[in-house]
Amino acid sequence: MFRSRHLPTSFPPTNHITMSSPPAAKKQKHTNNTAGNSISRGPSHSQIIQRRQKAKDALSSLPADKKASVLERYHGSSTASHRLHTLRHDDKHEDTSNLSSYQLRNLQKRRSNPNTHRGIQRFAECKETKRLENAMEAMHAEEILHDYNSGLIEVETDMERTTQLTQEKLKQDMLEENVARNIYNLELQDYSPYIMRYDRSGRYSLLCGRKGHVAVIDQHTMGLSTEFHLGEVTRDACFLHNGTMMAVAQERNVFIYDENGAEVHRLDGHKRVFGMEFLPYHWLLATIGHAGFLQYQDTSTGEIVSQHRTKMGPCHTLRQNPHNAVLHLGHTNGTVTLWSPSSSEYLVKMLCHKGSAVTSLAIDRSGTYMATGGGDNKVRIWDLRMYKETHYYKTYGGPPVCMDISQTGILGVGHGCHANFWRGEGLKVKVDDMYMKHECSGSGPLESARFRPFEDVCGIGHAGGVSSIVIPGSGEPNLDSNEHFTNPYMDNKQRRETEVRSLLEKLRPDMIALDPDVIGSIEESNLIQKQQRLRDLAESADAKKAAEKEASKSKKQKKKMRGRNKISKKLARKQKNVIDEGTEKLKEAREQERVEKEREQKNRNDGDDHDNDAPAALRRFFNA
Repeated sequence: MFRSRHLPTSFPPTNHITMSSPPAAKKQKHTNNTAGNSISRGPSHSQIIQRRQKAKDALSSLPADKKASVLERYHGSSTASHRLHTLRHDDKHEDTSNLSSYQLRNLQKRRSNPNTHRGIQRFAECKETKRLENAMEAMHAEEILHDYNSGLIEVETDMERTTQLTQEKLKQDMLEENVARNIYNLELQDYSPYIMRYDRSGRYSLLCGRKGHVAVIDQHTMGLSTEFHLGEVTRDACFLHNGTMMAVAQERNVFIYDENGAEVHRLDGHKRVFGMEFLPYHWLLATIGHAGFLQYQDTSTGEIVSQHRTKMGPCHTLRQNPHNAVLHLGHTNGTVTLWSPSSSEYLVKMLCHKGSAVTSLAIDRSGTYMATGGGDNKVRIWDLRMYKETHYYKTYGGPPVCMDISQTGILGVGHGCHANFWRGEGLKVKVDDMYMKHECSGSGPLESARFRPFEDVCGIGHAGGVSSIVIPGSGEPNLDSNEHFTNPYMDNKQRRETEVRSLLEKLRPDMIALDPDVIGSIEESNLIQKQQRLRDLAESADAKKAAEKEASKSKKQKKKMRGRNKISKKLARKQKNVIDEGTEKLKEAREQERVEKEREQKNRNDGDDHDNDAPAALRRFFNA
């Protein structure tokens, strides 16, 4: 049998929020108590005893480590006041040294009246029973929430496969009523094919038909919030900062509508758009269309931030990296390019599918892995840290036309009329067995597949309408209170306050980069660069002053006589230290000539030694 690791039915839902109850009305004395006006007085003493015995039996059946954990919580919740309260209500206890005079008088009254003592003892037993039950529930909840594989379906034998489970079997045998209600099909063939999107909180779903039908469904009440018909072709749609605003790519332009279906704005600069993405932290709406222009529109001010020409023709595939808000575009030549508003050229260009177009792509929550689907019927997994392919999966029945990765890392791929799902380990290493699969018989081909945030639900849009299926373990069970617009239980006041806070904390478009760590360190790095620049300027100024001082100390070049300042003479003086082959030969010739002259002079002096004896006044006659 299959074993699901969902929370027990006795536990409250994970996303449940307990609202504060109104103040109790003041008690009034009822003089006439008829049979129809019964007053609820809580559980009886026998029921308390049964519950306490049941909790003790469950505690005794636990292993030693879990039993110690429950007892630690049980004794830890018993404060000193509770222990003193139990001591005061125990008539058999004779130690009254810790009691005050007021407590001693009350103890004597209780001992004298057995009915009062019995009621207080019953109250104390009820408190102890509740403490023990709460300790048991806390132990079970911690065991499930701290498990990495919480919510995933596991098999007990090697002969079983999780892919054998169908949505009908899950709905009938394994799921609770509040989870099973998420499995449904909407047949909307008159306006098909449909795409399905969710807002950031997962409460509202957006349905957009190709023939102009747009609807918003509240997933909590399963009621229709908004529905309107546009009367023209709609290619894509997405929510903006919350579920009350949406953008729809129609035949010529992109239009923005509110929660009532009223047109708020028309974006004239966005022509024939095929794909859209909204960046929630920057309040930017990014579009790509038939002309191949990537445009960023600031939805808070209405201005176009940047416009880039991809030079790769029409583009139908556009997804954003949740980790750094960089956009990934899949082109018809099999390449994937990464873009940011501050760069007119792509940041990275990857050849993902040779000889085939990129039909779909998805990026995981951490921004580490990217999955791409191409016309070669392959799903390739890429490591974005090295921009290298790790492995791939083969699809049968058509190329993967839609793809998404859940919050827990489950990969969903739609091809033809089939939807296949792999566990989170399938992104890191190749897994032979799929986790689950679903077939939309008679409703294919699939158009879109998106996971619902914080829920184990996947919404599929196809040619027959819309289908919602349950994929256990695909949703994150815990909400992050620091994230804007992720609380599905916000009221109007909280939504307004969150919207204002989000606008105040809006990031600039130039902060979008491959490395998101630059956010928060830009001011510091600029300060360091400025200090280094000033330091370099000071050093260069000191070096310049030193050079000028040294030059002033050196002797100035003496001005030559007339004719010595010609250009040829100056060039000759500059070249006097240049050594080449001709200069060496000239020096050797001059040295040889000098040696010969010295030799001749010496021979002459040796032959004329007798002349040196003559007086100096007569020597001039010998030379003549």
